Amino acid sequence: MTTHIQTLDRAAEAPWDAIVVGAGPAGSLAAREIAKNGGKVLLVERRGFPRWKVCGACLNGRGLAVLDAVGLGNLASQLDAIPLKTFDLRHRGRSALLPLPSGVALSRARMDAALTDEARFAGAEVYLETQATVLSAGPEFRDVSLTRDGRTIKVSARVVVVAAGLGQHCVADEPDVHAPAIEGSRMGAGCEVEDPDGQPEPGTLAMAVGRHGYVGLVRVETGKLNIAAAFDRDWLRGLGTPGLAAAAILVEAGFPAVAGLEDAAWQGTVGLTRRVRIAGANRLLLVGDAIGYVEPFTGEGMAWALASGQAVAPVALKGIRHWDATLPDEWTRLHRRLIGKRQRICRSLAAVLRRPTLTRLAIEALSRRPVLARPFVDYMNATPVAMHRHL
Repeated sequence: MTTHIQTLDRAAEAPWDAIVVGAGPAGSLAAREIAKNGGKVLLVERRGFPRWKVCGACLNGRGLAVLDAVGLGNLASQLDAIPLKTFDLRHRGRSALLPLPSGVALSRARMDAALTDEARFAGAEVYLETQATVLSAGPEFRDVSLTRDGRTIKVSARVVVVAAGLGQHCVADEPDVHAPAIEGSRMGAGCEVEDPDGQPEPGTLAMAVGRHGYVGLVRVETGKLNIAAAFDRDWLRGLGTPGLAAAAILVEAGFPAVAGLEDAAWQGTVGLTRRVRIAGANRLLLVGDAIGYVEPFTGEGMAWALASGQAVAPVALKGIRHWDATLPDEWTRLHRRLIGKRQRICRSLAAVLRRPTLTRLAIEALSRRPVLARPFVDYMNATPVAMHRHL
């Protein structure tokens, strides 16, 4: 398991080729790929590992394909990920059971720690429990302040990659790289509960759709039930707690009650739907959720993060060799080609799920003819060959 035995003084000994801020899937994979290709990389994460994070805890076929493409095709099975076979979608007592051609359930605590270790094995230095703030850029380097245990130092890198997640606030003086939530954006929330005898069973991804949000449930490799939800803000505020909100949506959709839901240790997120105008600045590149986000489905959020982390590495390496002012625009265009269509599909699905009549009609059609979902499911779980055809 990754530790942070390195001292802050060591980080300031010489400039880095790249500093990556945030050790989630996007940041860790970016750090690994840059280090594998000869870059001197510092990966900084403000929290300690292992740590839990709000997430659907699913990797779909696209995400698994990215791992395979970078030589980590066995990682999920090594971490005891549970293969997903069925998608159980319910709304107001109606249900549709859809087959899943690929995908796994895997806790973020285990996956993020493993990917961070892979970055370290590739040669990156890893600093956990360290707060990073991106400062100004000069002709050759960009400065970053690192704070740990009340002490702050300044370090420098030829390129800084920010993978600090939704609503990142680690870039001090670049207003164009901040992504405010759009009006009406739902907020996310999640938790883990024991509930050993409850639904869904291992291998089933369940989704309860209500008038004011939806709740996803999947059993991860630890046996616990991972719950991730999106709620209308005003409705959640009126109920008081995410546990009450999730319980209400489960009942409305027709799922049985989940034991311990209201007393669980819930974590929340900022507004889910957002996008920056440009995914970078001078000697700065954004990656993963820091670029933007829409409400995802069936493991899409993890797939976007991994694909983004893989794709940013060649751009960062180019900037390390010679920074060009056009690189942020180049990366923005590349990222939109990479996942733009997939995010538009998820945005459209989210819009459907906000309309009870359309949701009811869709689930009724899918319950009678599950094959109707095959084009969408196959696209979201594309094999490597099909995936490259769509990029």
